[in-house]
Amino acid sequence: MRLFDLPPVWMAPMAGEAASAALVAAVSAGGGFGQLGAAYLAPARIGEIAADIRSRTDQPFGINLFCPQPWLRDDAALDAYLARLAAWHAELGLPAPTRPERFEEDFDAQLEATVAARPAVISFVMGDPGVARVAALKAQGFKVVGTATQVAEGRLLQASGVDAVVAQGYEAGGHRGGFLGRPEGALIGTLALVPQLVDALDIPVIAAGGIADARGVAAAQALGASAATVGTAFLLVDECPLSPAYRAALLAATDADSTLTQAFSGRYARGVANRVTRELDGVALPAFPQPNAASRAMRQAAAQAGQADFLSLWAGQALPLSRQARKAAELVAALSQGWRT
Repeated sequence: MRLFDLPPVWMAPMAGEAASAALVAAVSAGGGFGQLGAAYLAPARIGEIAADIRSRTDQPFGINLFCPQPWLRDDAALDAYLARLAAWHAELGLPAPTRPERFEEDFDAQLEATVAARPAVISFVMGDPGVARVAALKAQGFKVVGTATQVAEGRLLQASGVDAVVAQGYEAGGHRGGFLGRPEGALIGTLALVPQLVDALDIPVIAAGGIADARGVAAAQALGASAATVGTAFLLVDECPLSPAYRAALLAATDADSTLTQAFSGRYARGVANRVTRELDGVALPAFPQPNAASRAMRQAAAQAGQADFLSLWAGQALPLSRQARKAAELVAALSQGWRT
């Protein structure tokens, strides 16, 4: 099924350090479809980065947002989490952590800035954007993409009118994009999830999770996907502005170092295991996004100090397949060899 006349190789919209104009533009200019992970960006920054992307390439790109998350503030649980962070703050030479003044950006303002930036695609994770919102975006000429980790989510997104669904398998790096059932549920691998969504839906399905080379791209196409999304492999290209500590940790990790953790944000995400993930394994945490905001100062200081044990090292299970040092365009070309036109 043809997907919006866009390339079949997409870069996953990675929020945080990887959310840079240089990387997104390099992917799009190199023949792929770059996406900006804007979930942590202030609305003004979304517009600035989108303008920077356009100054680097005339090729289309996408912008991704987290759907609004219902969460209950729990100061007792947050204080307990801050107490655990305190010792790590001390090691990094930081003052004791305090309750954040704010926990997340205003979603409506982010979406308004995204609309003003006029990307080719607006995509969402962690929820259903809803019939009214999808209809309004499509009426303005945008293609809208949702993210599903199980068939029920895909069906709900299709009913809301999205143009395509990303099938995020268990192997994928970063935060889980699901929104139905228990947080630890719907841990379905890409190999099983993609064909089930293809069979269940009448709209294109985009495979994500565990895809790092041409073989993975070919497998996604064989399963019926209309495109393949790659994240982790792009973390190691020259245009990605990762901190040296993050990059070194990715280069040193083995397949067995991949872990699913809530330690840094309060929501399950896949990355490389380190001291924080091990010491907070099984510990009850306040709901996302409270830990994410509370741990930000520690993570920023750790990046500057070169201390990977205190970083959220988001990466997928295909990390060991992702270590070819190359430019983004070279990686796009290598991945595209797996797609049969």
